Parts: sequence; structure tokens; C-alpha cells
Amino acid sequence: MTSASSAPDRVERLDIAQLGALLRERRGKLSLRKAAEDAGVSFSTFTRIEAGAQPDLTSFTLLCAWLGVSPGEFFTPVTVREVTPIDEAIAHLASDPRLEPEAARKIADFLRSMYDGLAKAPTQRQVVACHLRAASVLRPGVPHRLNSLLVEMHEKLAARVAAGEL
Repeated sequence: MTSASSAPDRVERLDIAQLGALLRERRGKLSLRKAAEDAGVSFSTFTRIEAGAQPDLTSFTLLCAWLGVSPGEFFTPVTVREVTPIDEAIAHLASDPRLEPEAARKIADFLRSMYDGLAKAPTQRQVVACHLRAASVLRPGVPHRLNSLLVEMHEKLAARVAAGEL
């Protein structure tokens, strides 16, 4: 079970342009030096961030406090697309200057057809594994039965997790 903040497929981007625009708006007619002093950051830091530079964490939080805005307001979700090996190969073909676009398309169609015909569906990985130092001295069939019990336990736990019981 992972928290939303540690989910590997969740990616967010810091919207620097929005931060710069809000800084300019909040500063209004204040001088850059006075605004920087009020925000608790250096003049050069304020100037760079207002112009679109990436802030360090301390400056970012100080500026958010000065703006009266939650730091989360500046983060926008980014969709991450997983690139398959066949898509990567086809992208290389499309960028090859020695191939005409039509030739690259024909090769890509052929490769995709071959890949779809020959690639095997991913097999389910064995989830439960157990190393038994004494397996060689156990009665015949005991390691196999133990494995069956562990797999059954795993499946029941997974079902309980999916049902929200755990």
C-alpha cells in the first residue's frame, strides 16, 4: 500500500510562470528590493524567480507565505506515458534522416506486426517465495504443500486489501 505522495506514477510539475505572475501582481508598485525584503528573500532571488527561474525550496516556501498561497497551488499533474520497446524502436526509425517518411512507416508497420505476433503476454511473476535451508531433509511433498499454503495466504490477503479490509 503506497500513499499518494509516494506513488511512482504520480508526477507533478511546478508552474514557475504562475509563481512569477503572482509575485509581480502582489508586488504591484513596490520596488523589487522592498518586496524581496518583505518576503524574506534576497533581491537577486526575487528578481530571478519573478523572471521565471526555478526557486530553491526555502525561497519557494518563503514566497508562498508572502503571497498567502499554499505551495500546492503551483503544482500541476503531468501525465507520464510509458514508452514500450516497440514504440521506442519505431520512434528511432521515424527520426532517421536516411529514410523517407513512407519507408519509415512501412518498416514500422512491419515491425509492429512482427512484434504483436511474436511477443508473449507478460507472465504473472511469482509473488510468494520461501527459502528453506532444510528443504533437502523435509519429507517428500512438504515444500510443495508449504508453497501452496503461502500462495493461498497471499491470495486471501490480496483479496482483503482489495476489499478495503486491510
